[in-house]
Amino acid sequence: MLRVGVPEMIDRALHAHLPQDVHIEVLPAEMQHPTDIDFWIVPPYPKPAEAMWQQLRGVRVAQSVLAGVDWLLRLVPREVTVCDARGVHDISTAEWAVTATLASLKYLPLYGQVQRAAEWKRRSEATTHFARVHGDERSYYPPVMLEDLHGKRVLIVGYGSIGSKIEQLMQPFGVQVDRIARTAREGVASIDQLPALLPQADVIVLILPLTEETRGLIGAQQLGAMKQGALLVNAARGPVVDTDALIASLEAGHIRAAIDVTDPEPLPDGHPLWSAPNLIITPHVGGSSPQFMARAMQLAGQQIRRMQAGEPLENIVTGDY
Repeated sequence: MLRVGVPEMIDRALHAHLPQDVHIEVLPAEMQHPTDIDFWIVPPYPKPAEAMWQQLRGVRVAQSVLAGVDWLLRLVPREVTVCDARGVHDISTAEWAVTATLASLKYLPLYGQVQRAAEWKRRSEATTHFARVHGDERSYYPPVMLEDLHGKRVLIVGYGSIGSKIEQLMQPFGVQVDRIARTAREGVASIDQLPALLPQADVIVLILPLTEETRGLIGAQQLGAMKQGALLVNAARGPVVDTDALIASLEAGHIRAAIDVTDPEPLPDGHPLWSAPNLIITPHVGGSSPQFMARAMQLAGQQIRRMQAGEPLENIVTGDY
């Protein structure tokens, strides 16, 4: 009988998504004794997973509940098959990316300050904000109070499952979408085309894995190549963007940004990102909706059934991740 290790922090009601003819081993956060399992459903956070791994024996498959598995690849040896949870986060993360884009373009952080100050007249600051962001000192009548997403050119860097969902959600807004992936395919440019496409984009959405090739992909040179007032949306991993270069670009008023991930992470108190201008920060929450774990356990159940039947697993992460 296949032995499946499930972290105790996962709601036991979700065990119903797993096949009935397996032995489920509930794994406490602080395991005291070595435990033999075949299929490990990995906790979503590195520290609990690292502690758990020290007591596990016989693991053949490590099934992540996350799309990003860079830290998991460093944890387990190569003989363990690592599978990511590609597809589980598509809806939540894509909705976050679109929401963050709209929140920035509609100046919601500014209007949040107006609300807290209870000063209606401060809405006039939006016109100053627009001029500062875009370097546009023209006189507009009526005054500019927000911006449209409609008509903007959006560059999605890391066009996979989540990137495709982001495009699907953005298309009704009437945007033009450019797509970049590691390798080119029909309708999708290769990462080599990033220098050519960056200067044309109004909104740049990052949704690619952290690898040695993508670490620091967006640095001072790339930020400097962006349009004045371009919006950088990072739903990928913090180290994909050079933090010091991002802070410098924000403080210079060249770009604006909305990020769900940071480097370092968690972001410590007093870090200059917290106070950087024209920046929206959420603390790595983009994929964490109430439906997230149910979708992850459904995927795990499908993978276990494939393993039982001797069929190839899906979402296997290779050295080219």
